[in-house]
This record gives sequence, structure tokens and C-alpha cells, in this order.
Amino acid sequence: MPDLLLELFSEEIPARMQAQAAKDLERLVVGALSDRGLLFEGAKAFSGPRRLTLAITGLPARQPDVSEEKKGPRLNAPPKAIEGFLRSAGVTLEQCERRDDGKGEFYVAVIARKGRTTAEVLSEVLPEAFTRLPWPKSMRFPGSAVRWVRPLHGIVCTFDGEIVPFEFACVTSGNTTWGHRFLSHGPLGVRRFEDYEKTLRDAHVILDADERREIILHGATQQAFALGLDPIEDEGLLDEVAGLAEWPVVLIGTIEDRFMDVPAEILQTSMRTHQKYFALRDPGTGRMAARFALVSNMAARDGGREIVAGNERVLRARLSDAKFFWDQDRKRTLESRVEDLKGIVFHAKLGTQYERVERIVALVELLAERLGMDATQAKRAARLCKADLTTGVVGEFPELQGVMGRYYALHDGEDADVADAIRDHYRPVGPGDHVPTADPSVLVAMADKLGQLVGFFAVGEKPSGSGDPFALRRAALGIVRIVLENKLRVGGKDVNDESFVEGVLWRHWDNVIEFYRGTDADLLAAKKVIVEHRAGDRTAAKRAADARAPDTSPAGWENSWNTANDVEAFITERLKVALRERGMRHDAVESVFGLERMNDLVGIVARIEALQNFLKTDEGSNLLAGYKRAANILKAEEKKDKRSVEGRPDPALLHLPEEKSLANALSAAETSIVGDIQAEKFVEAMGVMAKLRAPVDAFFDKVKVNDDDPAIRANRLKLLARLRATLHLVADFSKIEG
Repeated sequence: MPDLLLELFSEEIPARMQAQAAKDLERLVVGALSDRGLLFEGAKAFSGPRRLTLAITGLPARQPDVSEEKKGPRLNAPPKAIEGFLRSAGVTLEQCERRDDGKGEFYVAVIARKGRTTAEVLSEVLPEAFTRLPWPKSMRFPGSAVRWVRPLHGIVCTFDGEIVPFEFACVTSGNTTWGHRFLSHGPLGVRRFEDYEKTLRDAHVILDADERREIILHGATQQAFALGLDPIEDEGLLDEVAGLAEWPVVLIGTIEDRFMDVPAEILQTSMRTHQKYFALRDPGTGRMAARFALVSNMAARDGGREIVAGNERVLRARLSDAKFFWDQDRKRTLESRVEDLKGIVFHAKLGTQYERVERIVALVELLAERLGMDATQAKRAARLCKADLTTGVVGEFPELQGVMGRYYALHDGEDADVADAIRDHYRPVGPGDHVPTADPSVLVAMADKLGQLVGFFAVGEKPSGSGDPFALRRAALGIVRIVLENKLRVGGKDVNDESFVEGVLWRHWDNVIEFYRGTDADLLAAKKVIVEHRAGDRTAAKRAADARAPDTSPAGWENSWNTANDVEAFITERLKVALRERGMRHDAVESVFGLERMNDLVGIVARIEALQNFLKTDEGSNLLAGYKRAANILKAEEKKDKRSVEGRPDPALLHLPEEKSLANALSAAETSIVGDIQAEKFVEAMGVMAKLRAPVDAFFDKVKVNDDDPAIRANRLKLLARLRATLHLVADFSKIEG
């Protein structure tokens, strides 16, 4: 069957856009062909610095003929209805058939469409697909109204070796392409993908981005190995450089010794950001070596000596700037820079970075109290954690914030744990990043993230479905990972205890209000209500608060009241996402959260794991079936009686051995499960539930729930309600799928 070859040849496409553009091109073209009944055997897209390519194999020569029937109005319908039907179907009355469905005759339009040639269809759909390519940034160039990523120079489009004629952005399709900008000369004629790929390779163009990537990785590894070195892994840079060179050639350059006393992170970031160089390291010491790997898009006659020399000169200037910033920054201590944070706005509604630091210090103290940790070093680290934002290096390379703070802290003679906490308080920044483990680092990292969440939620800057400009989801996931991986007991074990966020924020909400809302009269009244909350019932305090809050309050401080609950719900959702990504059943997760507020995250996860394992067993699946049966009976009877089943069953009304056995088993199980849950023996609690399987099965096998005697029926319903309540001590089984 015929094949399609398509190439869009343009000025340099930004490397970060290439891979997605190739996927989008394939998606749009394949979708358009499929919608028109043109099926195929396979499709593959390619991207490079100057071209997007799509090869589709096994396309038919033409569309299939299509015949469809369209039912119309009855013969006695109003004339206007019949005219509208004929117009929509594109037929005349004489072309319609008359059919009878037993209720009367009606018109049927039989529409037959002859399939067009695939080349005709391609001429129509391809320009439309190109127009719909969703570039992150695009431009309009002279002579065309079309917006595209870069000026387009040529289009190759052949089907079965023949040109498919069309025009897009003032460029007419043909069968001519171009090779490497410097290593190839003149146009290149192509017909099919096989000769196209070989022709480009002969013209010093590697079409496949994955192949270019492997060439770069292999070349850097081999040349570094010859020097006794290893490349420092950098997947992002590798992908980017593979999109910059059509004919990649790896060369090794040298870094002058005078720059090697600059921290490796500065050198590596400068080389990566500005020059796209790969840093090398000594595998023996693990330290960065005074060498770098660069990727040239040129096979030079001198083996690349001049290219290396030119890149070394450029790098020398770059690193001179970096060294200057490093030397200048060390002339001042971090402590002396803290006051400078007053001149840096964190957020218009949340004040300066200095005010942010004050909040972090206060939250560190509160967290330390909650977690039973020493806050001394953490408070020092919290005070200094944002000071490096005022330095020259971080101003030039913002991605080094925290990292440079550690270097400056060590230079100032700060304790190593304080310096590490300054570096680690941003962590984890992604799924693969390390989680801080030392107490000072844990406290500052959690305080920073909690401060972000509470602050932005308090001022109404919550993430939307499509946007999260302040990375609050990442902050919440960071809190979850810190708590779980360090097994921090941040909440009470009892379901009625204060939750994680409440424990940190509710108890000290008066402090938090001062930080985030000021001290106007409304908020002073709110603080008094919080004191009442500490002493007693939260609901009563909430009512008092609502009564005291004036309707005209511009801040609407009830918003502050709800902030803790909003933050808690937000972190809970991130926790659920994290657990599902770890392979936990979504219904098991929901069933435990159906009962638990966000008290003790470590305990919640342990309970979910135990429940998930229990549900995999025969006892678990059969007990779940028994629960579903009991729940369905109760639901039906409660709906019929218009009231819920309440109260404990009367032992005197238990007549059959099976119902007596179930009642006894539930009494024993209830006591055991409560004790096991409080002791966090979740596996043992599941074992107790497993023993309920036999009496539950026997009950449903031998006992008629809806007995003719109303008293016995009500008593047996209470027994089923007790079964439901007993299982709900472990999880909300109604949320577990069968």
C-alpha cells in the first residue's frame, strides 16, 4: 500500500518545542485521516533543529465509498418540515425512498458518496493541520497571515512517491529538501521515506532525535573515559542539545585552574545555562573536573581544535563573571543581608521576604513543639534561609538559591546543620528529589511549605484546575513526603484528636492571624474566639465568631477561620494522589479517608496498606461481599421505614444459633479492633475482621432477616447495623468496590 512522506523545513525550531511539535503533528494528521476513513498500518514522527517529519505507512489509494441512510418526516408532515429535511440531506423528493414502520409511511434519504483519492484528501487536510499546531510561541512573517513558530522554507509531501500539491504559508509543497547548513550543498530530491532518511544522512543530518541523543551520550562517555573521567548526568541538557545539532560531534575542553575554587554548582550551572556544556567529574573523588564536554554541529577538518579553543574563550568570560559574583558575595555575611530582604516583595498581599522569614521562624517554633524537636538550630536556619536571594550569584542563577546559602553560611562560620537546613529547606522540589532528614532541615522545610500554603490560601490565591502559579501543589506534596519518609507523628492517633494542620495552626491561630491579617478590631475579636476554641467546643466558638464578625469587614475574616480546613483538605488530596501513584487502590484510600481526618499520616498509610493486603485475601473478598449484602438490606429497609436502624440488638430476641454466633463474634471483634487500631496494629485488626467471615456467611445462609415477627426483624436489622459499624471501625467499606 502507498506511503506518505511529509517534511516541514524551517528556520531553527527551539529545542524545547521540537518533541511536542512532532507529537502534535502526528496527532493532528492521523486524526484528520482517520476521521475521513483513511486507515493505515503505522505512523512515526521525527523532530530536529530545522525540520519536522512525519512518515505514514500503509495508506489506501483512495477513500472507501460511503452509503448512509437518513430518516425523514412522515409523508403527511407539513411541507416546510419536508423541505428542511431535503435541504439538510442534499437530495430531492424523487431521490427519497418511502418506508413503512407499521405506524405510517415516512421518507428515507439514501446518500451515497464516492470516495476521493487519498492525495486529494491530503491536499485538503494537511494545511489545516499545520495551522492548528499549538506552538507555545509563534510569529507572523512577511507575505503570510499564518502564525508559525519560525519562517517556513520548504514542504516535502509525497504520496506513493508522487508530489501532493498544496500551499501553506506562501510555500508550495514539493519533493525537495536540504541537508546540513554547512556540510551539505544544494537541494536534495526525495520520493519516499527510505531514500529520504538515507539522503539526509549522506547530507550530514541525523533525522531521529533519539539517535542524536545516543551519539552525544556515547561520545561524551567515551571521550571522558579516555581522560579517566565521567560525565555528570543531566538528562534535560542531553535532550536539549540533541535538539540543537543535526550532526552532533562531541569535543572536550579545559577549564582554567583559577576557576576551580568556585563551587562546582556555580560552574556547572553557568556552563549548562549559558553554553550548554556538560560538566565532567573525577570518579575517584566525586569532585568536578577541570574539563567539559561540548557538542558541535560541525565535523571540522582540524578535529575540532579551533572549535574547542573558541568555546574555551567564551567560557572563560562566563566563569570570570561567576567568580566575580562569588568573591563579592563573600564580603558580607548572610546575617547582614537579612535586613535587605525588606526591600524584596514576596507577594503584594503577603508582604516582603523579610516578613516571610519572620513567619517561617514562628512556624519552626510551633512545629518543633508539635514534633518534640529542638528548635534552636532550625530557628537560626530559618532566619537566614532567604538571605542568599540578595546575592549576586543567586541573582544571576536563581536555581542556586539555597545551595549558595549553604556555602555562604559555612563561610560565615555557621553550624553545619544550620547550613544544610538552608540548602535543604526547598526540598523536595520534585518526585526524584531527596527529602530532608536532619531535624533542623525538616523543621525549616516544613515551615516554609506550610507558610506558603497558609499564606496564599488566606489571601485567596488558591490553585485553580489548570493553574498553580505559586507551586502550592508541589509544596503540599513536599510536606506529605517529608512526613511519610521521616515517619513524623504530627497528629493524634484518635479520630477525635486535632488533625495535622489544626494541631500546628489551630492551636496557634492567633499568631497566624497576626502574620497574615494584621491586628484590626475584627481580628482582635477573632483572636478571642480562638482562645475560646482552645478551651472548649469548636462549633460554639465558630458560632461566636460568626456573630462577632461584622458583615462589612473588608478582610472577611471568616475566610481565615476556614483556612486551616482548606489547607488540610488540599494536603489530603495531594496525599491521595501520592498514594495512588505508589500503586495503592483508590477505593482503599477513599475508604480510610472516609473515616479519618488528616490526623496521623504515617498511621493512615499503614492502615491503607493493611486494608489493601486484606482485600486481596479470600477472607477479605468474602467479608466485603457479606458487608455489601448487609449494607444493601439496611439501605432498602431504612428507605422503606424512613428511618435509620439504630441501637444494639437485644440478646433475648436472638433465637437461631447463627445469629447468636454472629452477635458474639461482633462483640469480641469490636473490642479487639478498637484496641488494635489504637495500638496501630492494623494487620492484627484485619486478622480480627477475617474471623468474621464464617459467622457472616452462616448468618446469611441460615437466617431470614425480614422475619414475619416485626420485633425479630428489627432486632436482626440492628445486628446487621452492628456488623456495618464494626467494619467501619477499620474503614468505610461502602467506598470499596466489589
